[in-house]
Amino acid sequence: MANNENETAASAANGEQQAPGLSVLTQYVKDFSFENPNSPNSLLPRKEQPEIKININVNANAMSETDFEVVLKLEAKAGEGKEVLFNAELEYAGIFRLTNLPQEAMHPAVLIECPRLLFPFARQIISDATRNGGFPPLMIDPVDFARLYQARMAQAQQDQATGEAGKA
Repeated sequence: MANNENETAASAANGEQQAPGLSVLTQYVKDFSFENPNSPNSLLPRKEQPEIKININVNANAMSETDFEVVLKLEAKAGEGKEVLFNAELEYAGIFRLTNLPQEAMHPAVLIECPRLLFPFARQIISDATRNGGFPPLMIDPVDFARLYQARMAQAQQDQATGEAGKA
């Protein structure tokens, strides 16, 4: 192992490019809430499937030049009309270290690849919570974080253009 570290240091000193890296330093539940406000009535058999709304959001905070806290927020709400069957909210976070990435690749890596790694764990927490709340486990479909990122960037550009048009 010492030889490998010495070779890595020697490669860096010689100006050789090291491979990009993404490491998960830790993962944790930052905030979690499950509500079953109309129990036990909400647990009675239903004629129709309830409407389920799912919202997903990703935020990131730089902790250093290479370390980022990424927070994946999942909200799942089931109901029939005005009646809420359950409401689950989860903020699942991880601290990631990104090394040897070009500057232009950092932002997409943090907001696409990091939440992609967190998602299966957050999905399992929501599934377990709904099952433990007396409902069938809610298995959230896989999420295309690249598409979410592109939509977020398009919205930011539109907001910036609208803001600049308003100043003119």
